[in-house]
Amino acid sequence: MDIDILTSSVAQGFLWAIMAIGVYLTFRILDIADMTAEGSFPLGAAITAHAITQGTGPIAATLMGAAGGALAGWVSGIMTTKLHIPDLLSGILTMTGLYSVNLFVMGMANVPLTGTMKTVFNIISIGDSTTTTIVVGGVIIAIVIIVLVAFFNTEMGLAARAVGNNEDMSAANGINADAMKIIVYMISNGLIALSGSLMAQTNGYADVSMGIGTIVIALAGIIIAEILLHNISFGQRLLTIIVGAIIYRLIIAIVLELGVDANALRLFYALMLTLFLSLPLIQKKVGQVQQRRKNTKSMKEDD
Repeated sequence: MDIDILTSSVAQGFLWAIMAIGVYLTFRILDIADMTAEGSFPLGAAITAHAITQGTGPIAATLMGAAGGALAGWVSGIMTTKLHIPDLLSGILTMTGLYSVNLFVMGMANVPLTGTMKTVFNIISIGDSTTTTIVVGGVIIAIVIIVLVAFFNTEMGLAARAVGNNEDMSAANGINADAMKIIVYMISNGLIALSGSLMAQTNGYADVSMGIGTIVIALAGIIIAEILLHNISFGQRLLTIIVGAIIYRLIIAIVLELGVDANALRLFYALMLTLFLSLPLIQKKVGQVQQRRKNTKSMKEDD
């Protein structure tokens, strides 16, 4: 395998993993496929790109982008918990509204970041751009995981996880389920927007349509991670999501290297995710067939 493909996949995988972790929080903790992700991802990119072009420092601009995503998550959380709009529909509504918000923030459909503008990836020079992305992305995702593990082991974090496991029982024990859901929504979309912010800085532009298909990419990384290892702790799961995101980016890179038409990539994403989602069922069916064969063999031996 070409070493450039591997290093590029690791670099991109680190940045996409932040988004995948954000999606994981609502997908597995709250059991919600939050479509807000496809709006909050470009929102983080839009805010950061606009801030940098206006002379804001890259670190502050990145934090602003993440904060914008958290605000988008708050909106979806409020619609779900206070207005009782179904979670899938609330995410779609927020995502739809954010398309216009992103255009207002950027003032155009695409905002380029020229090489002279400071980003978190060129504040310091660490070899080539890929190496810099790996180092900076690795540091950022390490901080994200440490903070998340620490938070979800606090009283508030455990309460949020309890709401996801059994909302009625949590409410019976005095936990404010609505507040916990909103907090998870905000953390989730804050991380997704952070990923969008970093992607804009490493790609050199923010685009209003860059969020299309992001939830599919995130879910693919999550499913790959869950296939790799079962029944592990929360912190270990976050680490496997990084591996899942890298594997996913590596698969895409290999597919492109083989000359697959770029226009067919979205279809490939959908087919690959369908395969990953159906793997547990396939494994179960294969296990049942193997068990039946063993039972049949055992019965013949007994005869």
